[in-house]
Amino acid sequence: MLKLFALKKPIIGVFISLGIISTFLLSNLKFSFDFSQFFPEGDEDLEFYQEFIKDFGTDDNFLLIAVEREGSVFDTDFLNEFHQISIDANNFPYVTENQSITTLFYPIKSALSYTRLPVINRKDSTQFSKNWKKIQEDDLFINSLIDEKAQSLVLVLETEDGLNYNQGQELLTAVRSRLAKGGFENYHLLGRAFFYEALIAMQKRELTVTTIASSVLIFLVLFLVYRRITVIAVALASIFLALIIFMGTLSLLGIELTALAAFYPILLLIVGTSDVIHIMDDYLSKIKKGLQKEKAMRLTLKEVGVSTLLTSVTTSIGFASLLTSKSTSVSGFGLNAAIGVLTAFITIVFFTCALLLLIDNKYLLPKNENANAWSKQLLATNSFTKKYPRSILLGSLVFGLFCILGITKINTNYQIKNSFPVNSDIANDFEFFQKNYAGFRPLEVAVRTKGNHKVTDFAIAKEIEKVVQKMKTFPEIRNVQSANAFYKGLNKANNLNKSAYFVLPESEKEFQTYRMEVKKLARKQFRKFVNADETKSRITSKVLDVGLDSITQVYAELNSFLALETDTTKVQFRLTGTGILLDKNSFYVRESLINGLLMGSFLVAIIMALLFRDLKLLLISLLPNILPLFFAAALLGFLGIPLEATISVVFAIVFGIAVDDTIHFLGRYKVSRSDGHTKEEALEITFAETGRALVITTLSLFFGFMALLFSIHAPSITIGLLVSFTLLAALVLDLLLLPVLIRKLL
Repeated sequence: MLKLFALKKPIIGVFISLGIISTFLLSNLKFSFDFSQFFPEGDEDLEFYQEFIKDFGTDDNFLLIAVEREGSVFDTDFLNEFHQISIDANNFPYVTENQSITTLFYPIKSALSYTRLPVINRKDSTQFSKNWKKIQEDDLFINSLIDEKAQSLVLVLETEDGLNYNQGQELLTAVRSRLAKGGFENYHLLGRAFFYEALIAMQKRELTVTTIASSVLIFLVLFLVYRRITVIAVALASIFLALIIFMGTLSLLGIELTALAAFYPILLLIVGTSDVIHIMDDYLSKIKKGLQKEKAMRLTLKEVGVSTLLTSVTTSIGFASLLTSKSTSVSGFGLNAAIGVLTAFITIVFFTCALLLLIDNKYLLPKNENANAWSKQLLATNSFTKKYPRSILLGSLVFGLFCILGITKINTNYQIKNSFPVNSDIANDFEFFQKNYAGFRPLEVAVRTKGNHKVTDFAIAKEIEKVVQKMKTFPEIRNVQSANAFYKGLNKANNLNKSAYFVLPESEKEFQTYRMEVKKLARKQFRKFVNADETKSRITSKVLDVGLDSITQVYAELNSFLALETDTTKVQFRLTGTGILLDKNSFYVRESLINGLLMGSFLVAIIMALLFRDLKLLLISLLPNILPLFFAAALLGFLGIPLEATISVVFAIVFGIAVDDTIHFLGRYKVSRSDGHTKEEALEITFAETGRALVITTLSLFFGFMALLFSIHAPSITIGLLVSFTLLAALVLDLLLLPVLIRKLL
């Protein structure tokens, strides 16, 4: 490698060229957000859902538009304009169907045929009071198309399946333009297109803000430590070059940036800062002693370069542990982050080292520095560990027990609203629909008949009705719909539109009559609930976002009812839908997290075994890195933060980065012992020469992750706090516990 540094200028030229090319590629970066990214890959429920949507389509192909009016919606001008927008919605791009309460009618059986009675008679305001009383009595449209106080109406747009970002933007533009034309300013949106828009906007904002914030904080840390603009410029230039090359590579490969992409700049800045500081700090300390540049760099790469390589590898392994996740978003983040860490290492080793060799020493060394200040403090820490080993061991034990207690308090009561930007339009609109309507989280019940039975049989319809009525007993489940609504509607129509008759007919003969009439009057709408050969059907509903643990209890009770209270010899019911898959993924998070960390720990242990070739040293290295993981988990428990897919990356970050300090500490200790120093002499040298870099890098890590406090994404703020304080704990354990273990066990 030193021979390569004879080509310092060409090396720098190559990396600058790569940086320029990557900068041009940044404009092609793709952003993506889709809840399917968090579906558990390979899960049987996902496979079932993918088969289910072949017959019935996805359950997120909608956009809800709620329009408020102060006082009451029963105003002629308001209702007429809303109705006209409902009609115009047929021309909105990618809309296949639409529905609102002003477009609906009650069917009424006359002597010869069915006639239609509007749910709201817009042309006769004297009927408004009667209309509202009937709506309340029927309870068919409350919390779905009109709220309980009659202060808002909802227009439901059914869209083509799987709208992408650009298609969603076309639709939203048309919707907003038409609402503005109609004078509707107080409105709320909910649906796939709106989620896509808001969350991608959040991703772009997060990338920009967190990059700037972490850069400023890291600059301040470097300035306070080195007090030389040249040194800081070298460090930041190297780090930003690595980041630009990495992001350019993602753009070149066409990799879409998901909700977790906001962490890439911070991770690259922080990991890069750590690598730069360890190499640069050691190099500067050697040229201060009067060594020539080439010799100083050779010794630095020998003593620190190998450890830096190993820390980069172990950090990559930490992120690669996320590959065990069943969520493509999480596993993809892990792979990309691992590649980014190695990109940072390669850039810094070649570009930074070449740059340092080119710059005159006088621009690197501080004019005035108390060289002994750091050493005195660090040697005092070493003395403390020598003087109070039992107290440190006891404190570590208590700390470990404290962490275990916190771990027992971890919950998975995750809510979808936590994924939205704080105080944003989407968060406020989501909350509006939660309070006034059925919410967003879809829940479907797949119905499959057995033998020769059809879902349109009277016996099967009664089984479906059992499930519908059971679902309505849960306050968390709203807007329950099934094919039975068509039969019940006709039964009501044949009995003077009386609400009491919105039930299945008592006799099978009546049912068969309605069955034939449904196929004549509402064939297209009926086919949304029943497949072509009538062997499958669906029950649709929405579940309020009350938290995963609460919803899981609902699922458990409902599944028990399906197994025990329905005739499973004739028909089979199964819960499905995107809500079920998102909820299930949260449980996989814990399993994949444990498996990934165990695998990562095993690989790191192998690397450390090859590095140190000492079983005792290997065991000593593991303990200070397990406790920070426990601490991160304990913080989740004590703070009541639900464990979910996004939060799970905390453990990969902590594991991947915390182990770096241990490797640098033990690597320096081993080199000193190999040079013939005694155990105590080696510890003193390690504290004096490596301790400073450990403290500086941890401070950089701490403030770098604290930049996430500027985020508008609640999980990102949580991750910033967790990682920052956990890495501080890891530093304390390395500086206090490691020396004690070395003295006791070696």
